[in-house]
Amino acid sequence: MIAGGLQNIFKIPELWGRIKFVLIALAVYRVGCFVPTPGIDGQALGAIFEQAKGTLLGVFNMFSGGALERLSVFALGIMPYISASIIFQLLQVVVPSLEAMKKEGEAGRKKITQYTRYGTILISIIQGFGIAYGLEAMQGPAGEAVVLQPGWAFRIVTVITLTAGTAFLMWLGEQMTEKGIGNGISLIIFAGIIARLPSAIINTFQMVRNGELGPIAILIILILMVVVVAFILYCEKGQRRIPVSHGRRVMGRSAEGSHLPLKINTAGVIPPIFASSLLLFPATIAGMLAFDWVNDVVGMLTPDKLLYNLLYVAMIIFFCYFYTAVTFNPEDIADNLKKSGSYIPGIRPGKNTADYIDMVLSRLTFGGALYVSLVCVIPTLFVARFNVPFYFGGTALLIVVGVALDTAQQIESHLLAREYEGFMKSGRIKGRRG
Repeated sequence: MIAGGLQNIFKIPELWGRIKFVLIALAVYRVGCFVPTPGIDGQALGAIFEQAKGTLLGVFNMFSGGALERLSVFALGIMPYISASIIFQLLQVVVPSLEAMKKEGEAGRKKITQYTRYGTILISIIQGFGIAYGLEAMQGPAGEAVVLQPGWAFRIVTVITLTAGTAFLMWLGEQMTEKGIGNGISLIIFAGIIARLPSAIINTFQMVRNGELGPIAILIILILMVVVVAFILYCEKGQRRIPVSHGRRVMGRSAEGSHLPLKINTAGVIPPIFASSLLLFPATIAGMLAFDWVNDVVGMLTPDKLLYNLLYVAMIIFFCYFYTAVTFNPEDIADNLKKSGSYIPGIRPGKNTADYIDMVLSRLTFGGALYVSLVCVIPTLFVARFNVPFYFGGTALLIVVGVALDTAQQIESHLLAREYEGFMKSGRIKGRRG
């Protein structure tokens, strides 16, 4: 039973300590989301974001956990770090020096991580300046200025504040990954989405009471959310099991029936997060350019527009393949099978085995990319159609369910490693990446 599994958590001091660390870190993050940047009219800014729901600005606000609509110290959220990570992962493929650094092992990984941090600061400065510059031109519904005292003093203070907030979140996420449980960066995004759920539900029911939404529309949306969550769970736990035979007996018994499990979605929630981050960055830069055609293009980048969804799906498919290639090497798997005296029936060991695994993985990744794209796009379009007052479409659902599965799997791994029963007596939660 789940209750029994939860009780076992408290019996392992190390595991309970890690969970407490994550909870405290997330509490610090949520407190920081309410600490405002100086020089802003909070009511005027809140009114602007009320009108921006369903736009790219609303998406950015969702990933920041509502910190952007208050322009808090964490307004940029963790997205600059994700953007920097994307850039350096791509550079490792095309820049020989970075590729060689990656092969150095732990020392090389630390150097790349350091460069990623520098990149995060640079992107934060650029985005912070873009936000400060854009806010100076904004006015509330009644014509009131959002920035109380525009000028370079406000811009510099805003850039320093927002950059420092992102740097702190970057450090906090790394600490959560190292000293806590789960992926710290993903958990920060997860907490930001979940934190907005209660107020979103209240606002939705107020719209129903005011006649802005019909009960049938709400029922359809709730059913869609349940179906999408069930579909996500089914696909995230789905595997293609490649049979593996052994040339010798393993641990005193036959190893027949062993298999190599390949997940349908090897990349996890990384592709939609990366894709969203890249779509948000140009919009920030565009805010600094006073060209009508630029504003027209940015206006087309809303979740209910064709251009946004085409770019979004293309980026999701790309990052599904890219991240799978970065994290899963068929040649290493083939070498390990050969060294252990194992083989795939009907496939010659070595290069043929690597090619076969790569072929199967490519087909699975294509299916996984289509699944992630459908989950991220279709519910979002449906929610936008009914003008629901919160952005809790497919992307948010995929991140919430995916991160929850990943964290639960890691907790259960700690339990099983100490001979405790996991959350489900019927079987383990299948592992996932991302």
